[in-house]
Amino acid sequence: MMSLNRLYLNIEYHLLHDSKPSDYLKEIYSNNPLFQQYPFDMLYKLNDTKQSLKYHPEGTVWNHTLLVVNEAANVKSKSKNQKVFMWAALLHDIGKPSTTKNRKGKITSYDHDEVGANLSKKFLLFFTEDKNFIDQVCELIRYHMQILFVVNNLPFSDIQGMKEHTDIYEVALLGLCDRIGRLNSDRKKEQCTINQFLQKCK
Repeated sequence: MMSLNRLYLNIEYHLLHDSKPSDYLKEIYSNNPLFQQYPFDMLYKLNDTKQSLKYHPEGTVWNHTLLVVNEAANVKSKSKNQKVFMWAALLHDIGKPSTTKNRKGKITSYDHDEVGANLSKKFLLFFTEDKNFIDQVCELIRYHMQILFVVNNLPFSDIQGMKEHTDIYEVALLGLCDRIGRLNSDRKKEQCTINQFLQKCK
């Protein structure tokens, strides 16, 4: 019988070595009961969490996450820490199930970045005591929405805080995967957005 810790290590292996980690994630979602137990249930719930089809035509947060981890797998060699980067890609929207609301027909998930950072810490602490690793993953998740905030000059932008707590280039790399990890995404347009973000952060 597989243990929760073994499942965690298996997921990590596939995140770091597969060109399409989504294949393994789909398999355990459908066939491994452990994926419905705490803390994996945080990920399992993503498939019950809807998103605005205007921005996410792929549907649920789980569908989006699968696309994002595949994109991340393709560019992880550009990251300064591939293990941190790939776990951040998998966990980046873990805060959406508890923050998603339907407001007069509009689906929103305000503050899912901050909530997600806290939940990711709980998730990872279940398996490891590596504080540096956990902090790096959680800070990436905490700041992954800054691309939208900074580029659109929104009051939630916090360039200074982001620079103090994480690496803007890692945020940009994760953000690119987040933005491309949707059906019908425009890679050229999204890369331009990332370039704008980096320019404004300098």
